[in-house]
Amino acid sequence: MREKRSALRIMILFVCAVATTLLYLSGCGGGGSSAGKGTLKLAITDKQSDDFQNLVISVKEIRVVPAGHENAADDDPALPVLARFNPQEKVIDVMTLQFVQQALGELVLPAGTYRQIRLVLYPNPNGNQAPVNYLTLKSDPNTKIPLTTPSGQQSGLKILGPMEVKPGVINAVMIDFDPNTAVVKRGNTNEYNLKPTGIRLIQMADVLTQFGSIIGNVSSTLQNWSSATVSIKRRGSINDTTPIASGQIFAGYTSGKWQAPFSAFVPASEPGWGYKAFVNSNGFALYSSAAVPVVQGQARDLGEIVLVPQ
Repeated sequence: MREKRSALRIMILFVCAVATTLLYLSGCGGGGSSAGKGTLKLAITDKQSDDFQNLVISVKEIRVVPAGHENAADDDPALPVLARFNPQEKVIDVMTLQFVQQALGELVLPAGTYRQIRLVLYPNPNGNQAPVNYLTLKSDPNTKIPLTTPSGQQSGLKILGPMEVKPGVINAVMIDFDPNTAVVKRGNTNEYNLKPTGIRLIQMADVLTQFGSIIGNVSSTLQNWSSATVSIKRRGSINDTTPIASGQIFAGYTSGKWQAPFSAFVPASEPGWGYKAFVNSNGFALYSSAAVPVVQGQARDLGEIVLVPQ
């Protein structure tokens, strides 16, 4: 599969939890906080792929993991359930949602830091029944190729944070799928695995009904790096103190360098100001882009961002 920066994006909007779970969390030292509660909202969006015609997942439930509970079992009461779905209720073809959001639900949580989102999927049926998690290729759109998702049906696809839930406000978080690393072909077979290593969380300043995106690829050939934080701020007649979008990316070694793509979803810019991207990774100088405009429904590509060791 050739390299590309296209990404399947899932923006997560969340609101409403079980009272016992909230009480448990408000007393624990991880995600809970007595300072108040915030609202997370859930929706899903996507950017087109060069290779895939459809990419369908069947979501059973969504869980959020407070800091300190990253290794907790799925039935641990410290893990609040964002939503549960019946079979066929949330069968989502993410490839149909380019710069469009499909709402999935909402959840109120204690303010604090959360480290994972877990997507638990329904298993594909055995035998000759049609799969519920599958992809089709643009070169062969009529053949459903089952996705192998063992962790998705057991402990859930573990999507790494962190993300902050601030009290008294709506907190919007985007789940961003990169098909180059999230969907992996198995050798010379016609089988594909769905892995969480290619899925990222992006924290946003607000819920967006209309938006564009900023994309790029962070890399280094001189020194290994494990993760970086990408933040987007407005610059010009508006100068943000708090990022309008931020997220953590994780490097993989491919094509002779340590690299990771990123994407951030933001409203269209206006005359007088644009967006700057900042990339911060331990051991490297802070990267700051030029201020660039963003158009609704389009991706602004910053190209290759090469980290410079300090």
